[in-house]
Amino acid sequence: MSAASAIATGIRAASRVSPDLAAAIALPLFRRVGTRAPVVAADLATHRAARRGTVRIPGIRRTGVDVVTYEWGAGERTVLLAHGWQSRASMFAPLVRELTSEGFRVLSFDGPANGDSPGRHTYVVDHLDVIGELTRREGPWHAIVGHSFGSLAALMSVHGGTAATRVVGIASAADPRIFVDGFGAILGLDAATRDALAVRYAAHDFTGQPDPFERYSAARHPLPGGTPLLLVHDRGDLRIPFTESERLLEANRDHARLLATEGLSHNRVLRADVTLDAVMEFVLAHDASDAFSAVEALGAAEALGAVGGIELSRPASRRR
Repeated sequence: MSAASAIATGIRAASRVSPDLAAAIALPLFRRVGTRAPVVAADLATHRAARRGTVRIPGIRRTGVDVVTYEWGAGERTVLLAHGWQSRASMFAPLVRELTSEGFRVLSFDGPANGDSPGRHTYVVDHLDVIGELTRREGPWHAIVGHSFGSLAALMSVHGGTAATRVVGIASAADPRIFVDGFGAILGLDAATRDALAVRYAAHDFTGQPDPFERYSAARHPLPGGTPLLLVHDRGDLRIPFTESERLLEANRDHARLLATEGLSHNRVLRADVTLDAVMEFVLAHDASDAFSAVEALGAAEALGAVGGIELSRPASRRR
């Protein structure tokens, strides 16, 4: 039995005695980001070509955290990319290449405990602080693109006032509670233990603050002023359920579209042709109406029902 399996077995055994006891044992494991994702070989050239910098953010303990930043291109329009949990900026390399080839300037970063940035933990607050500091230096943004955890941060940042003409959420989380439930599903924890873990996490890292699961819920706090939102999500995503993007579509129903894919999973959807095509059409369009028309015009699109959105039955194949 691996160490991880032994820990999971121990937590499940503790939950039969007390959900709160099990949550106390699980909390350190939940808070740690884990093994850092390496740079994919195909992305090394793009990763190394970036102009590197740093920003310093307060961190959840407000003691200061240095975060590595990346910059590509030199266009007048700037796109900010926010990666997901246990990921790194280089995961966006295919999109970086697309954007810079169309004359965009691109910025991204490795959140604390991810990629080349130091630390052991990361929080939505950290992503929000990085986005805030980069906005102060470099904004406003032509677009912000987020993946998974980073999508939640992008949405909450724009809700909170970050200036961006449009937002893209790929495999988006609508609510931070999904990370507790996803962690619980991996460990096989029952509902009572997941609830206890959520309570304990909020008390440990957000002492004396408003409920973080409500405060940082993009489903409860939609984008302001009709900011155009493109959502891309795979129906078979096992990490962030497709229903999370459906919730975001409903919350932003007058100014959002959902592109549903099949067979691309949580991470591969980020690099798939169909996603790159849709994102590029969206960011290149002159305005919101044109942006949605361009995305909807991609092949094999059909209505997703009364809420709106599109579904592509198969990915495009124009790229090598």
